[in-house]
Amino acid sequence: MVGELLREAGYSLQANSKTLEGGDHPDRNAQFGHIGRRVQRQMAAGNPVISVDAKKKELVGNFKNPGRERRPTGSPEKVRVYDFVIPELGRATPYGVYDLARNEAWVSLGVDHDTAAFAVETIRRWWKTMGQVAYPHAKSLLITADGGGSNGSRLRLWKVELQKLADELGFPIHVSHFPPGTSKWNKIEHRLFAFISQNWRGKPLVSHEVIVNLIAATTTKSGLVVRSEVDQAIYPKGIKISDEELAEVKLKEHKFHGEWNYTIAPSAG
Repeated sequence: MVGELLREAGYSLQANSKTLEGGDHPDRNAQFGHIGRRVQRQMAAGNPVISVDAKKKELVGNFKNPGRERRPTGSPEKVRVYDFVIPELGRATPYGVYDLARNEAWVSLGVDHDTAAFAVETIRRWWKTMGQVAYPHAKSLLITADGGGSNGSRLRLWKVELQKLADELGFPIHVSHFPPGTSKWNKIEHRLFAFISQNWRGKPLVSHEVIVNLIAATTTKSGLVVRSEVDQAIYPKGIKISDEELAEVKLKEHKFHGEWNYTIAPSAG
């Protein structure tokens, strides 16, 4: 009777919905507009624009993965009951680089800590394997990223590592961060990560090889192309960057929210 009354009153069983990301920043929409204009100018000049972020860490092993896949009736995939880390496999972090103009992506599967060094190394691998071929005459790179995590706007190591990359590329790197509480607006979230999650739903991530193969097999109707590989390098946590080291970074803050929008020029430039 109680159930019937609740249904008549318009109630039903519903799961939580992840929609709240914190309070709005007063310049939230202005920063969105600023990013949009920068992206358009960069793309019009034939220069690359990438969206970067880390996907959530995944347990590696025969653990339950949310979702369902087609199998013979009555024979579901058997997985572990408890989600305890398998020491020899651990966890893995997919860090992605999504090329907005070409609808292409690179994903490094990190087996150590998700640090700024790992994030920038992933961008470096994207450039060496995909970017420099697609943009042989590039004169700059624009990165759009969340404001926190391994590519956070306040992270000193992120800027020091980007300086190394700018020196290698020989051209400036422009960075624009999304305002606090707006990470879901980052293009990589709904153009890459959402489809990776769909592609491997219901499939246990039993090994690093399986994970990178599932990532690389991700496609969309719009023609998404993804390449992926395991990054076996060690990335220590807690690296401190001194004021002197930060001062060596050729960083120029832009007039509009310089903490979110800045350019790092090559040291020799």
